[in-house]
Amino acid sequence: MAYDLEEQEQLAAMQAFWNKYGNMLMVVLIIAAGSYAGYTWWQRAERVNAAEASALYTQIQTAATAKDNAKVQRIAADVRTKYAKSAYAAMTSLTAAKSAFEANDLKSAKAHLQWVLDNGNDEYKSIAKLRLAGVLLDEKAYDEGLKLLATPFLPQFAGAVADRKGDILVAQNKIAEARSAYLAALAAMDAKHPGRALVQIKLEAIGGTMPDTKAAA
Repeated sequence: MAYDLEEQEQLAAMQAFWNKYGNMLMVVLIIAAGSYAGYTWWQRAERVNAAEASALYTQIQTAATAKDNAKVQRIAADVRTKYAKSAYAAMTSLTAAKSAFEANDLKSAKAHLQWVLDNGNDEYKSIAKLRLAGVLLDEKAYDEGLKLLATPFLPQFAGAVADRKGDILVAQNKIAEARSAYLAALAAMDAKHPGRALVQIKLEAIGGTMPDTKAAA
């Protein structure tokens, strides 16, 4: 059956359009298909990496509980090498730092904590700074520790920061300043904070007294 004039004109227009833009459209379609395939592959790879990193984090927790510091350090290095961009890298580094500290390897502990400071998110950085201040306290690097505690922290760490500051000030025999720091820590902690009782003990041990909350109310 012959095409009528209108159909012929439409076919001619389509042919002209395809002749002019066909190659470009094919390129666009190929790029789009490749991009979709790449994105799908990336998502699948991310899921696999997360599962593998999670398994290694479970292993490092088991090794830390068993006090197998050598294994902890190996796993932490493996995670940082293969999954540096995952949250598990910071988590394993914090675990490795604690294990190294308990093994009296302060150099390794500081290296792990510094890695978190350089690569972790704000929450992990705050945790790492607190723990690094503790290592510096153990090394008697008091001024360096206080300087670190004066850097920005997330608000929820205010009580822990003041508490650690009090510890360093006690070590420096700056008792009046330490009392002020412990009082600041108590003020920043709510009544159910797990560390509140210990701060109270440390405050009273240096001659401080708990604030009269009833009078303040």
